[in-house]
Amino acid sequence: MKYLIALLAVAGIIVSTMALHVHYMDPALAPPCAVTEKFDCGAVNHSRFAVFPPHTFDEDPKAGPHIPVAMLGIAGYAAIGVLALMGRWWLVFEFAQVGFLFAAFLSYIEAYVLQKWCIYCLWSQGIVTAILLVTVVALVMRWRQKRSALTP
Repeated sequence: MKYLIALLAVAGIIVSTMALHVHYMDPALAPPCAVTEKFDCGAVNHSRFAVFPPHTFDEDPKAGPHIPVAMLGIAGYAAIGVLALMGRWWLVFEFAQVGFLFAAFLSYIEAYVLQKWCIYCLWSQGIVTAILLVTVVALVMRWRQKRSALTP
């Protein structure tokens, strides 16, 4: 299980790196993921929600210490991968929950505020969901093993 989670975390790092590449691209250039008018990761990754905390409407987009969301994804996936390899299942579960909720919130922003989708963001949502589900299975299996070891 830990190798599966670590492999998924590596996939998440790759996807987040591709999204970060689009974030730092010149907005005038067409990103490789601008598929249709509804699927345009360039528009998503250059929106005010592409950084944390998000830019306000009256703020200069280059002002203040804002961290690209994709960079947070890279750090989160790296932490999940390391914690999984260390066998720290409860911490992996906590990080996966936070990552899932953060990605779900970003999906909400894409669907109802921006009304555009980022293919990399959708892939990331799927990867963090898979990590969360595999972690839940691993925790349940460990709990059942401990419980059966205690009963004679």
